Amino acid sequence: MSDLSQRALHLLQTIFGYPAFRGQQADIVETIASGGDALVLMPTGGGKSLCYQIPALLRDGVGVVVSPLIALMQDQVDALDELGVRAAFLNSTQSWQEASRVERLVRNGELDLLYVAPERLLTPRCMELLQEAKIALFAIDEAHCVSQWGHDFRPEYIRLSVLHEQFPDVPRIALTATADQQTREEIVRRLALDDAREFISSFDRPNIRYQIVEKSNGRKQLLDFIGSEHPGDAGVVYCLSRKKVEEVAQFLVESGIEALPYHAGMNLDTRTSNQARFLREEGIVMVATIAFGMGIDKPDVRFVAHLDLPKSIEGYYQETGRAGRDGAPANAWMAYGLQDVVQQRRMIDESEADETYKRVQSQKLDAMLGLCETVGCRRVRLLSYFGQHSEPCGNCDTCLNPPVTYDATVPVQKLLSTIYRCGQRFGAGHVFDVLRGMDTDKVRQWKHEQLSVFGIGSDIGDQEWRAILRQVIAMDLVHVDPDAYNSLRLTESARPVLRGERAVQLRRYVKPVKAKRSQTKAKGYVEADLSPVEQRIFEKLRWWRMETARRHNVPAYVIFHDATMREIAKAMPQSLEDLRGVSGVGEKKLQTYGSELVELIGELV
Repeated sequence: MSDLSQRALHLLQTIFGYPAFRGQQADIVETIASGGDALVLMPTGGGKSLCYQIPALLRDGVGVVVSPLIALMQDQVDALDELGVRAAFLNSTQSWQEASRVERLVRNGELDLLYVAPERLLTPRCMELLQEAKIALFAIDEAHCVSQWGHDFRPEYIRLSVLHEQFPDVPRIALTATADQQTREEIVRRLALDDAREFISSFDRPNIRYQIVEKSNGRKQLLDFIGSEHPGDAGVVYCLSRKKVEEVAQFLVESGIEALPYHAGMNLDTRTSNQARFLREEGIVMVATIAFGMGIDKPDVRFVAHLDLPKSIEGYYQETGRAGRDGAPANAWMAYGLQDVVQQRRMIDESEADETYKRVQSQKLDAMLGLCETVGCRRVRLLSYFGQHSEPCGNCDTCLNPPVTYDATVPVQKLLSTIYRCGQRFGAGHVFDVLRGMDTDKVRQWKHEQLSVFGIGSDIGDQEWRAILRQVIAMDLVHVDPDAYNSLRLTESARPVLRGERAVQLRRYVKPVKAKRSQTKAKGYVEADLSPVEQRIFEKLRWWRMETARRHNVPAYVIFHDATMREIAKAMPQSLEDLRGVSGVGEKKLQTYGSELVELIGELV
């Protein structure tokens, strides 16, 4: 082991309290600490922050972390302060006096890490400050924001190539949890990382169970899911519109669940207060638009739910990745229906973007629909999107309860024929009425009861026809035209099906049922099995942590993660030396909290 590697491991153990690096962390740290550049793709919760924090401590000067997460910078700095690391941030929330104080610390070489938003970094004042300071490294977090094809493009990120131009000898590390091959290539090109080493970790999050259900009554299904799987747990519920966020949050509150809304249209103070409560309190469900959550550090989010279809697999992966950052079992649940498909298609078609952008977004939506409609393992489908091969996981809904497929060629032909006979001018509701032989005013108005297809699908219910239509849209047999009142139109791909030249396999419709509590744990991770005594210690530690966090005015997880407290409960340390060996207990925390913990445990054992 090189001297640099030994120093890095010493910092990991003494400051952060971890016995060894995970995965590629050691190689990444050595690359940056020795002056090289790196592009790092690592799943949420995989330990990306250590990849720049430790090199910043190993090198002379201050490590500058470029991050769009203004709302979380204070918590990140607080967490480092608890570890004895000198950290600060510069963003628009500070007073002039506070910003000036931080700038003095930077000039005087009195900081290890400085967090700064990209907009602030690119100002003449900040660039001048950096020119005057000794810079250890630049870490560009959430690097996928540089991609115009990505799910979370930030225009200011494109200008970050200035770091290479003005600081050519300072190593740079770009980090993200979400990037397909096209996005990775764009990150390299736009940030001038041509000579950077690429570190691509597995995208798999084996502790997350993926589940996508047929949407019937989304809010009621969500309530059943939370009640059966996650009573009292912290979670995030994503909705597409601000209005829906407000309505769902109110519905959950009225149903006895502690829920808060979050979206960009809210009063800033209320929004900030709600985010702070979610981060610092336990058991809160945040109902939000995608404006909330990028880079959430809260490790014990036990579920992420979607009541609307995400625009892309990247977005879905990023959002679901906010669950289970601590490695304990977590759920990613989604209710998905035909209207979601129609709505997303309409949003793309009505966008003012150019045709190239629309085509890319349509391809991303097609991939997302493929994930929803797959009859195989969802994890296999998800990981293959990012170019990673895997075997069926045994820990998603399609593995645990394999869907039944059937030859649906005849029902699909009936649907396509009805769309065609109706002139490709009507939406789903009317097409279903004709299929099922319904006597409605609209059917009579257009004399569609006289069509040869009238009633040919009367043996199939409305919800099942919706499931069939949703799948044929995902298969690109039918297109929804938003410019013509969401009328259904056949694509070229429908011709061979109508002619009997192509068979169609679909998943059989299953009527939604009320969720039952799962009896199996997430594969790949097993929660600590605590004895009655250990459980009593663990609960006492949670109470102690909550009180301590309140006194320090920081989130509870900044004091200790649940995983660390479980280890403490199992170890039952009788001395500071016993406590020193517990993962997650570094020297600073040992000095700050060690005596309290040993005394508290002594009272219980």
